[in-house]
Amino acid sequence: MDRPDGGPYVLRVRIRRGVKEFMVEEHPQRRLAAVLAADVVGYSKLMSEDEEGTLASLDAHLADHILPCIAKHRGRVVKTMGDGLIAEFASVVDSVRCGLAFQSGMDVRNRGAADGRLIEFRLGINLGDVIVQGDDIFGEGVNIAARLEALCDPRSVFVSGTAYDQVVDKLQAEFDDLGEHAVKNIARPVRVFRVRAGDGPRDLQRPSPSDGAAPADALRALAVLPFINMSGDPEQEYFVDGLTGDLITALARWRHVPVISRNSCFVYKGKAIDLRQVSTELGVRYVLEGSVRKSGVRVRITAELIDGSRDHHVWADKFDLDLDDIFEVQDEIVQRISAIVVPELSKAELVRLTAEPRGALDAWDLCLQGKHQLRKNMADSNVSARALFQSCIDQYPDYADAHSGLAQSHNQDILLGVSADRSATAALAALAAEAASTAVRRDPTSSWAHHELATAYQWLNRLDEALEEARTAVDLNPNDAYALHAFGNKSDLAGDPLGIERMESAQKLNPEDAFRHTHLTYLARAYVAAGDYARALDRSRHAIRRSPTYAPAHYMSGIALARLGRAEEARLALDACENLQAGFVASRRGWRPYTDDARNSALTDGLAGLFP
Repeated sequence: MDRPDGGPYVLRVRIRRGVKEFMVEEHPQRRLAAVLAADVVGYSKLMSEDEEGTLASLDAHLADHILPCIAKHRGRVVKTMGDGLIAEFASVVDSVRCGLAFQSGMDVRNRGAADGRLIEFRLGINLGDVIVQGDDIFGEGVNIAARLEALCDPRSVFVSGTAYDQVVDKLQAEFDDLGEHAVKNIARPVRVFRVRAGDGPRDLQRPSPSDGAAPADALRALAVLPFINMSGDPEQEYFVDGLTGDLITALARWRHVPVISRNSCFVYKGKAIDLRQVSTELGVRYVLEGSVRKSGVRVRITAELIDGSRDHHVWADKFDLDLDDIFEVQDEIVQRISAIVVPELSKAELVRLTAEPRGALDAWDLCLQGKHQLRKNMADSNVSARALFQSCIDQYPDYADAHSGLAQSHNQDILLGVSADRSATAALAALAAEAASTAVRRDPTSSWAHHELATAYQWLNRLDEALEEARTAVDLNPNDAYALHAFGNKSDLAGDPLGIERMESAQKLNPEDAFRHTHLTYLARAYVAAGDYARALDRSRHAIRRSPTYAPAHYMSGIALARLGRAEEARLALDACENLQAGFVASRRGWRPYTDDARNSALTDGLAGLFP
């Protein structure tokens, strides 16, 4: 028995003709166990919308699928908690097999569910020491499983490093190394891995229909080889390896590009390699490699993206930084490289796609061509993009990117003024919201999907929801300059002074972003509203240099010039805008994008008398 205060009992034994006294310490009973923690995604929202229906659905899932699944894999349900449960397994292999079967079965059961009524779970699995009290278990082993569940993507399974070590060579599964994470009330960082069902032990992170993606050619995948320490200082090895590992984790956030896990890539550390051979062995087309050279308080990092199938350079750059804080430098480099590499890879794939004769296009090809049309930012290109995305949806209805692209085409129609009046704009926004909502359902971890939903909500004047979706997009992929700019833009429109800072950060992340001229124009608007007309003029002129035919940039230049008292130059800028897009200036006379009326006035009052 345990004392109420949890301390040991003291047993005193007295023997006549002498006293023997000794103490027996009854320590809490412990054992090593694999612990699975499960939790329903968005439980509070589901309950608020339909309490009885949610409880009935959850009870049915538990009785018909979840509890039998745990029992089949020799697990024991320790406790249920309304929106989740804790289960214990004697075998880590059994626990991970159960987790994969749990999620696979839920995907099947959710196929018939009505929109908004999906019951989806996050699962975390840890191998650790637990304290046993009756039928319950406690302790750090349980807490880490719960923390992993909180980190987990919806419909996924995350495992700790201790669990991974026991199953990596024993399961036909794929593992994505997500790096170390500091979690609440746990002293040491926890290594986290995403686990997926697979055909073999090779750990290629391939998109699959179950996570919102269409079947993808594995050769489009990317491998990040261990960066080379050129400093001659063995103590810098931790920084170089950490940089490589963080790059793998950051690049894996781009859902449409499969990224080979750290374990497979680090096999090549310290070896002389042939890139064609590496490409073949790992089953990838693209390889990112680089080097780090430290000299005093400066560090130079070079990076190269290579088409390994042809040993052809796609992109290369170097970064020179001061080592004031080595970890801040590491974070900055990871952000900058990962923000550039994936767009460059997409461009290289588009060139290859148009240069090589091909048969029927698959989902990736269709979306790649659709994105190319979107980047033209023209009404007729939007129509072409929409047809490509719809063709992809017809073939792969669960492919989230196709729905996101469809949503973006509608959002861009609104930006380009294709809609004739307010009711037409609302109709386009509703179509964008519908497509983006479908994309989010297909893949809740898609940054692109949440960003397009945020933009649609903005057009529909659902500003709080727009801001929340934009924040979610950045949380899912902080290295996506497109998403970060959108978050900054919506923050600025809501009156958040950090909006401009976020938009400027997005410019630094990817200076060659295809949409940079539009983003610079939004920045010009933000600076006008903030009363910084010189910076507004600078950003609008920079946008014009990037895209001379983009009418809104000329319009913002005209506003900034008018505010600076340069009336004649302002008239010329507005004339240029009208020549490029007739009626644009008149359409902006009632322009009120901000929630604050004073900021709206800053955009329009300065033009009084300048244009008929």
